[in-house]
Order: sequence, then structure tokens, then C-alpha cells
Amino acid sequence: MKIIPHGAAREVTGSCHEIQVETDSGFKRILLDCGLFMGHRQESAVKNAEFDFEPAEIDAMILSHAHADHVGRVPVLHKKGFNARIHCTYATLDLSEVMLQDSGYINEKDEEYYCKHLAKSMMECDGPLHTQQDAIDCMQYFEGENYNEWFDVCEGIKAKFLDAGHIIGAAMVVLEIQEKGTTRHIGFSGDLGRNMLPIIRDPADMPPVEILICESTYGNREHEDIRTAKHALEEVITRTAKRGGKVLIPAFSLERTQEIVYDLHVLWDAKDIPPIPIVIDSPLATKVTGVFMKHPECYDKEMYEKFLARAHNPFQFSLVRYTDSVDESKALNGTPGPMLIMAGSGMCEAGRIRHHLKNEIEDERNTVLAVGYMAENTLGKKVIDSEVHEVKIFDHIYKKKAETVYINAYSGHADMNDLDEFVCSTEGVKTVILVHGEEEQMSPFAERIRAACPEREVLMPERDEIIEV
Repeated sequence: MKIIPHGAAREVTGSCHEIQVETDSGFKRILLDCGLFMGHRQESAVKNAEFDFEPAEIDAMILSHAHADHVGRVPVLHKKGFNARIHCTYATLDLSEVMLQDSGYINEKDEEYYCKHLAKSMMECDGPLHTQQDAIDCMQYFEGENYNEWFDVCEGIKAKFLDAGHIIGAAMVVLEIQEKGTTRHIGFSGDLGRNMLPIIRDPADMPPVEILICESTYGNREHEDIRTAKHALEEVITRTAKRGGKVLIPAFSLERTQEIVYDLHVLWDAKDIPPIPIVIDSPLATKVTGVFMKHPECYDKEMYEKFLARAHNPFQFSLVRYTDSVDESKALNGTPGPMLIMAGSGMCEAGRIRHHLKNEIEDERNTVLAVGYMAENTLGKKVIDSEVHEVKIFDHIYKKKAETVYINAYSGHADMNDLDEFVCSTEGVKTVILVHGEEEQMSPFAERIRAACPEREVLMPERDEIIEV
């Protein structure tokens, strides 16, 4: 058996891992995820446009969840010849349809902008990376599966989804493979979540597996207690409102936006925040929120008790307004504070948040509040980096005068303690393959595993490195 990470190898984005195996029914190749690379625009464009394998030769895909760095290249894969089943949870299926069409729209608009202003494509391909129509076309291959039920991936391989506790619909994967008369089990963490996150259930336990492919995003960092997040959010809003400023929150439209709105609802019900307008400036977030309401099977007990049992919509209350049109978004620039504006994307690499940053980052009354992971070399990372005093937005330089705050308690990823517990408590593991992490996070994690479980082989593969197990 061979395992080949084609992405998220010593980096966080671009999750895509191939498993090649000679099953009792013949040679099979399957993919775990197929996500976008993010970071330096030119470098990411090159990596996103091509594959280091032949897509038409892949027999099936298993998708862990609907974040762009896990699902975002599926339309490109299809354009290059992939036409096999894509297995995912039902919530991930619905979310992927929304997310991929939105990504296609952004690609089309970005391509239009670059060709007009820079006289060339930034996608390193013929036209946009993928279009809205490409997203529609690839959805025919998606197939929904239930949590905790075995399903056939292809002859000789079956799989089961377990709750990852990361975002709605997110799953860990257990593979059962028949290889030369032997049954082998592989575990894939996807993006492992945390206990006590709002809305969704906590992560499940991984059953015994021989090989564990594990994320390491925060392999050497402790998060703040999730229970402190609401209070920190309250403080930022209150402080900024007193000086008449705007709170700008770059947030992923999937999960993080809904979590923040949920907490804002709780804070407003308790009258812990001032009555300022809260604007969710993201058509995508509106669509995603609609998908959330379709999948109560993913909710935790608190969500039921606080809202659903009382027939209350957790994502709508008197202060909140969802925008749709570009004109509504533009009108926010001339509207005085105090106000809270939440817009995508979470790393400030696309979407309406860039326009709001351009207009508001030089006003010292305002606050830019980061509530999620910022990959290296993204605009979001530069905005929250205290050592960076100027940022480039739409080819213009802006001075950072607004206050910048990062609440890492909202992270949907497991921290170092969660990851240690997850790996060390999983029984039967002979080989741990660390992925989805930058080296400064991954290497200390690997050393802790080796110290705690010396009998286990721990690997940190490079991109396209072939691992024989």
C-alpha cells in the first residue's frame, strides 16, 4: 500500500492524499479530499491549476468536509478527467454545492479583474481556475452518507464517517481495506475539532487503526478556553462602540460566521453588548446559514436547549441584518459607526472584507477582529501581525491604524493537547502520518508522539512523497 500526500504536506492548505492499494479485487486509487492551496497568490495559482497525478485514474474520493482547502479543487479535478464517486456526509454535500459555486463566481470575477488591470491571468491556466458551471457539473458525483455507517467506496474498500467536531458535516474517516487476504484499517482525522464548540457535537473517538493520518495545524499551540471567547468578543465590541468605531470581522462564511452570530445572539439576549447594528455582509454566509437550518442532526444539546426547543432561530435577532447586493455592501462604507461588519473571506484573500479593510483600516477608532486561522503570506496574517505596519490591498498600500485583535479561542481546530490525546488514545497505531500543518507546529508534535509512544513510527512527508506501509 502507498500513501501519497499531494497537498497539505508541511503546510496547512491543499489537503489531498492518495491511497494506492492492490486490493483483493484489483489495483485501486482513492483520494482523501481535494482542496485549494492558499498563500502567495502566484504560487498558489500554479499549484491549484495542475495535478501531480492523472485525475481520470482515480477510482473514488472521500471528502472530510466543505472548507475550501479540502473541497475547493474538485471542479478542477473534474475538468481534468475525474468522473468517480465523491463520498461525504449529507451536510457536506449541501454545503459543497454552495461553496463551490461561490468559489466559481469569485474565480470569474478575479479573472476579469486581473485581465482588465494587469493584462494577464493570475490563475496560471486558460481562464478562471473553475467557473460556476464547473461547480454545477461536478456535483453529480457527490454522494451523501450517514455518520457511523459503513459504505462501499469501491471493490475491496469500505469506509465509515465519524463526527470530527470541526464544522457542520465534518467527518473523520475510517477505511477498511482488503489487501492480499488481509484486512487493514486506516484512520484519517480530516480537520479534528474541539470539545465544547457552539452548535455542533464534540469529536468522536477514533477506533483502532493501523495507520493514522492526522492533521497538525496547531500541533504546538494551546488555545484559549472556548468558554472565554464570548467574553472577549463582548469586550472588543463594547470598547470599539464607545469610541464610535466599527468592528470588522473577517470570518469564513462556513461555520465561523454562524458561531459568532450564535454568540452575539446569546450576548444580546443577556444585554451584555450595546445595541449596535450587526451586518453579515456575505451572500454566501446567508446561503450557508440556510444549509445549517436543514441539518439539525449535526447540532449539540446546547443548541436545542437554548434555541430550537423554544422555536427560536439562533442566527437571527433584532440587531442582525444580512446583506445581499453589492450596493448594500458599498453603502456600509459611508455609514458611521458604531457598527459590527462580518464578511468573508476568513483569511482576507477574497470577498467583501477586502473592500471594508481598504476603507476602514486607517481609522484608529475601528477594530479588526480575527477569529480564525490565518495562513502564512495571506492578507489576514499581515493584518493581525503586530510587526507589520502597512498592508497592500488591491495594489495600494494602507497604514494599519485600526486596533487589531485575535481571539484564538474560536478556533475550530484541535490544539496541541487535543491532538496529543487523540493520537495517544487511538489504539493499534503502528504508523502516524502528520499532515495539514506548518513545520514549526508539526515537528514538536511529532517529537511528543515519539516520546509518549516510542513504538510508533511518525512521518512528516513532503508533498508527493511516496510512503509505503
